[in-house]
Amino acid sequence: MRILIVEDEKKIAEFIRRGLKEEGYAADAAFDGPAGLLLAEENPYDLAILDVMLPGMDGVTLCRKLRAGGFAAPIMMLTAKDLVEDKVKGLDSGANDYLTKPFAFEELLARVRALLRKTPSQPSTTLKAGDLDLDLLAHKARRAGKELILSAKEFALLEYLMRNQGAIVTRTMISEHVWDINFDTATNVIDVYINYLRRKIDAGPSKKLIHTVRGKGYILKAS
Repeated sequence: MRILIVEDEKKIAEFIRRGLKEEGYAADAAFDGPAGLLLAEENPYDLAILDVMLPGMDGVTLCRKLRAGGFAAPIMMLTAKDLVEDKVKGLDSGANDYLTKPFAFEELLARVRALLRKTPSQPSTTLKAGDLDLDLLAHKARRAGKELILSAKEFALLEYLMRNQGAIVTRTMISEHVWDINFDTATNVIDVYINYLRRKIDAGPSKKLIHTVRGKGYILKAS
């Protein structure tokens, strides 16, 4: 999952970005409203986290512009204001959730997971493909009941493949959802991580799940 953070306090933005990255999310940060709008228009995001008090364009206006432009992913608003009318204003602008500063990162993370679960493409906390199970809350993967030890990036890549099982995903699609804006498209890092997953998931006599579609990308299928 790829997340957009728009927060003018750079220390807070980096704190959130780093924490999300450690949890396996790809995250990009912008420090003012116009920059956040530009990133949202140029990249596919699964969720946006917007501060209300932003230079150039406040978070409420940014939220309205995102919705008017067709941004359908969940939006969480961050603010130092805790008045009911401020929260109502933010929610009425198109936001899905509202978190007051200061906050514990654990709470923000729990709200992120909840928002992602509510979207149509995220119906469950567990993904399945044949005898492969992915627990999104516990961050655990099992094949035929045996736990697989995955790095955060391997887990994120496997989650993306499983959410799109049965469909071909290109390297560009993978880079946009699993890596962040700093990803170097000239490298073969995606192929490297696909091979890492294959060694852990498709090792042994079990049916192979990850397949290469020559000239197109990869597909995960159980049948």
